Amino acid sequence: MRYILSVLLILAQLPALAQAKQVCFTIDDLPVVSYGINDTSYLRDITTRITTSCRRNKIPAVGFVNESKLYINGKLTAFHVSLLQQWLNQGLDLGNHTYSHPDFNNLSFTAFTEDIVKGESVTRNILEKKGNTLRYFRHPFLHAGHTQARADSLNQFLTTRGYTIAPVTIDNEDYVFAAAYKRAVTKKDVALATRIGNDYITYMEQKLLYFENMSQKLFGRNIPHVLLMHASLLNADHLDRLAEMFRRNGYTFISLEAALKDDAYKTPVKVFGKWGISWLDRWALSQGKKSDFFKGDVETPQYVKDVVD
Repeated sequence: MRYILSVLLILAQLPALAQAKQVCFTIDDLPVVSYGINDTSYLRDITTRITTSCRRNKIPAVGFVNESKLYINGKLTAFHVSLLQQWLNQGLDLGNHTYSHPDFNNLSFTAFTEDIVKGESVTRNILEKKGNTLRYFRHPFLHAGHTQARADSLNQFLTTRGYTIAPVTIDNEDYVFAAAYKRAVTKKDVALATRIGNDYITYMEQKLLYFENMSQKLFGRNIPHVLLMHASLLNADHLDRLAEMFRRNGYTFISLEAALKDDAYKTPVKVFGKWGISWLDRWALSQGKKSDFFKGDVETPQYVKDVVD
């Protein structure tokens, strides 16, 4: 009888286990999206608050580096390298986001791959000093090749250099909110900055639910997600709230390595274009899904766009 009760208890828990929700946070454009601000205390503060928030919320994030930001007048600066080291000191990982964030749609294959190689030297070095390896690559603008030949050539190049592509399932316009938020803060418009911050969390929750629904329609389940965001003042100020929003929706935080073990990420992409879209969108298009399938996507509020314009 005790054995039967144990089996029944396990069976009762299976639906809950099957619905476990997981997300990996990936943060682009390291060390900082500075909007031209070179003040070292400002850059340090953003880095410190993002990395400590990840540590506090037990988020094993990956930060993707543009190494061009590590140089001033062509010279590598110890200060900017130290910002990357902060990520490693907090137990976080780093990946390659190219040297100068070029657009693969507008560059030759040779020039683009040279920029990838140029963008890995410092990051690889500081990772190796910590006993780690440089494993992940994130496409700028999520432009992965507008033809199959371009995409396949780049994938082969990245594989040869030991990279795993870092896909995105929860794509969003956090960068638009971030630009508007920075302007509001600069103008000392507290009411506007507060409104943007609050609406940002609401928008990100709506995006999460939209991509959850897409995952259910494509795979019959909610896959482990990969969230895209940027190393901005907005996220320095609101990452704790963002983490709480995900927890409120039942999520736990996992590494990129753990997320990519899910079989969903083996789904082939069979259609190509100049778009920068989530991998859920790519998989849906590859399965022949039409416009009705994509209804309900969330728009950035017009007033946020107007602040940037």
